[in-house]
Amino acid sequence: MDTGLIIAIVAVVVVLILIVALVVRARSAHRTERRREEAADHRRHAEETQLEADQRAAAAEERSARARREQLLAEQELRDAGSVRERAIDLTRRADEVDPDVDLDAEAEARSDR
Repeated sequence: MDTGLIIAIVAVVVVLILIVALVVRARSAHRTERRREEAADHRRHAEETQLEADQRAAAAEERSARARREQLLAEQELRDAGSVRERAIDLTRRADEVDPDVDLDAEAEARSDR
């Protein structure tokens, strides 16, 4: 074999190796870029999901605070109703004490018989 032919074959093999290396590198770069885009999509979706979760939590906390305020208001109204009821009982007793037609001793006996 001629030395020139050997050099030509070696040169072709080297060129083919370089072409294969460039193709492999290009595919690898393309795959890396695709993965970066996919990761960016996942991050965007995660941010959107986190924002939705934060909004839901804020709404739930607001409803909870509103419910606590309503509960406190209801408890206050219940206490107020009890105070008004006690005042009504006191006024009824005072009326009975003042009324000459009411026999307090007879009513006390009737209550003790129950």
